[in-house]
Amino acid sequence: MFTGIVQDLGTVVAVDEQDDGVRLRVSTALAGELSPGDSIAVNGCCLTAVGESAEVAGPDGTSTTTLSFVADVMNESLRRTSLSRAATVGGRVNLELAMAAGDRFGGHIVQGHVDATGSVVGTRPDGFARIVRIAPEDPALLRYVVEKGSITIDGVSLTVSSIDEEAIEVSLIPETLERTTLGGVGPGDPVNLEVDVLAKHVEKLLSAKDRS
Repeated sequence: MFTGIVQDLGTVVAVDEQDDGVRLRVSTALAGELSPGDSIAVNGCCLTAVGESAEVAGPDGTSTTTLSFVADVMNESLRRTSLSRAATVGGRVNLELAMAAGDRFGGHIVQGHVDATGSVVGTRPDGFARIVRIAPEDPALLRYVVEKGSITIDGVSLTVSSIDEEAIEVSLIPETLERTTLGGVGPGDPVNLEVDVLAKHVEKLLSAKDRS
């Protein structure tokens, strides 16, 4: 389980595309805290670290080294998330380690199970903040979203500032703009969306009650 509080911006340093999926290598200081089999959220998608963490040479060929981890992305994840487009060599990704017992609950309950992708349809300034408008690929997903409720966008726990029949809006403070990939998104960019899991459970329970 995660909370949607991004701990680091990692850099994709290798992408090994195969018929049965993709293997990513991501450089990040968080790799030092990972063991094979541990979970890590990459742009909001829960992946499993495989193999040992390793050091990789810097992109400019210098002797500077950084820790990295490897994760396999199966075809199902590639179909349902934006990782197939966002995880390119040199690209930045939002990272969060799985929550440990006793950690502070800074965001909201996040499973790392992406419900759908969406597209940024516009941004505008609002004082020191920036409002980002996002339309899900399937507008039906919006039934799980309420104004002032929580939503996870590319692994970032955010509060919905506005919603209509086509899209949602979130307001990003400078800290979020600086510390996550959302600071660089613009119209047309894909993002991963995860709605509040409690809303989905409530809908299923009510549907079962109506059928009984």
